[in-house]
Amino acid sequence: MRGALRAAGWMLVTAVLLQGVFAARIALMAVVDPQSTTFQRSEAWRLASQGRGLGDWRQRWVPYEAISPHLRRAVVASEDAGFVSHFGVDWAAIEAARARNERRLAQMASRGGDGHVRPARLAGGSTITQQLAKNLLLSGERTLWRKGQELLLAWMLEALLDKRRILELYLNAVEWGEGVFGAEAAAQRYFRKPAARLTPAEAARLAVLLPAPKLYERRLQSSYLNSRTQTILARMEAVQIP
Repeated sequence: MRGALRAAGWMLVTAVLLQGVFAARIALMAVVDPQSTTFQRSEAWRLASQGRGLGDWRQRWVPYEAISPHLRRAVVASEDAGFVSHFGVDWAAIEAARARNERRLAQMASRGGDGHVRPARLAGGSTITQQLAKNLLLSGERTLWRKGQELLLAWMLEALLDKRRILELYLNAVEWGEGVFGAEAAAQRYFRKPAARLTPAEAARLAVLLPAPKLYERRLQSSYLNSRTQTILARMEAVQIP
């Protein structure tokens, strides 16, 4: 019994120390741009293990002001409309996503395959802050422990960084295609221009790719992506950005 208590105590101490390490790393990000994220490193390892190398790897960090406000609005409209008002987790969005998933599954079951590109994943209701926490610091495993850690890291991000910095980190780190990370690389890859010069339509098109960029980059003119782009365009002016 005493041995079990001692082991539990050490596990608790380790968990607390780990959170301290995470908090210190996040606090440093207030002034220092991260060189890479956990997700980027895992992608680099995956490509290397396949013998593909990093010749096509694209990423260039740019400041918040060098990213078109159209893209900032499009991403918030697409991924997290309540970004400026929540504290890392949007419980209402999670419940709404659950309801949408139930309806979508029912529709897919009744219609069967029709050859069109469908959403690559069910909606999860994760906020921009949660997505950033996962990509920056966590592995891709799907466990309750990892989800709990994601929620805690989202809270740390909101407590230690302002919304503008969180969105800047997200837009520079998020994946926009195979080996394409960040707004600047995405703007150059798809439109051959800097992220600062993206038009509203181009910004909406990039935002559409975010749920599954490696799939959608091969189907840029699908009816689903075209329809979703128009939806995001219609929502952009209504959202608030930092």
